Amino acid sequence: MARTSEASASRESVAEPKWLVGRQPILDRTEQVAAYELLFRSSRTGPARIDHPALATARVMLGALSGIGAEEILGVHRGFINVDRELLFSEAIELLPRERSVIEILETVRPDPEVVARCRDLARGGFALALDDHRYEAAFSPLYDLVEIVKVDLVATPFDELAPTVLALQHYPPKLLAEKVEHPSEFRRCLDLGFDYFQGYYFARPDVMERRRIDETAATLLKLLRMLMEDADVGAVEEAFRESAGLTYKLLVLVNSVAFGSRERLRTVRQAITMLGRQQMRRWLQLALFASDSLAGLDDPLLEMAAVRAHFMEQLARRHPALRREGDAPEQAFVVGILSLLDAVYDVAMEKLVGALHLSDAVRAALVGRDGPLGELLAAVEAVERLEVDKAWQKLERLGIPQAQAIEAQWEAFAWKRR
Repeated sequence: MARTSEASASRESVAEPKWLVGRQPILDRTEQVAAYELLFRSSRTGPARIDHPALATARVMLGALSGIGAEEILGVHRGFINVDRELLFSEAIELLPRERSVIEILETVRPDPEVVARCRDLARGGFALALDDHRYEAAFSPLYDLVEIVKVDLVATPFDELAPTVLALQHYPPKLLAEKVEHPSEFRRCLDLGFDYFQGYYFARPDVMERRRIDETAATLLKLLRMLMEDADVGAVEEAFRESAGLTYKLLVLVNSVAFGSRERLRTVRQAITMLGRQQMRRWLQLALFASDSLAGLDDPLLEMAAVRAHFMEQLARRHPALRREGDAPEQAFVVGILSLLDAVYDVAMEKLVGALHLSDAVRAALVGRDGPLGELLAAVEAVERLEVDKAWQKLERLGIPQAQAIEAQWEAFAWKRR
């Protein structure tokens, strides 16, 4: 009977989303998302009694990528998953989706004959392998011939050792990934040295981003967004669109897309505005503020970060004891989430940005000072993104949102592209 209960508990731990997922983008040389590193954090409030940590981690990964779905977390990309020696030799790891997983071998794993043999078997079985936080050693030569990617930690590798490290590793097949890239100067240097991939927070930090100007297109977007928030007449919105041929084109493409599923042929801009609806229009404009004129769109890591944050906040607002009693609270939470990164995009103080929009006092307070229920929600979501899980739980618990509901909200946010 005990075995039956234990097996049942094990199945439940795999099937239910009881873990927060940290998801950090890995970018290619054009700064587009190429993959994500996934980090799992327990929702347990007290110390967990786990006899085999590696197997527990394996169950979590299986539950996340197989039971809950890789599509929600990864989209079309692969996920890098850290493994120690114990998990590397666990049979459970072989159940991961091979085409979606990169097994990232921690720096604590030494290249002894058993490890090399295990990596060779995994590679032959179709798994991609990576070495984490790596510094070149000749002893790793057998693994260099097996792994797909070698990650070089810029913090652990002294600046004067970076070029020799790259030179030594470039004699082997793996591609090179620079991790903990925090500044644009580091990114440019790693580009010059020939790194293929990059990981870090440099792209999302206001003081290190390549700035975008509030040009004519962005100014029109802000104008349109304000008009919609003020419930302007559809004729006035139509005239604002007519000021920008590029925006009109994007609008027509959007309404004709499969996502909106209409077979009606478009004849006028007003018809497109009416078909899309004001709420969807507002959301599209908010996302468009992050997108470049090249229509690179959803591959922009900052846009993806903002969109997931907005949908996360929307779902949390539906579970917030006080906010869920307010009919438009989820929409306001979405607005807070999506606009909370605009100061980073345009290098403009948040006070000035909110001044250009007709925002409610609650949204304004949340964006400028993290004040009020919406501001507290935003602070909690930012803690989740930084993987400050204990702080995030404390904030969410003070807001009256149970951990299980917060995790459900995160999973729903990951699925935003499919809406």
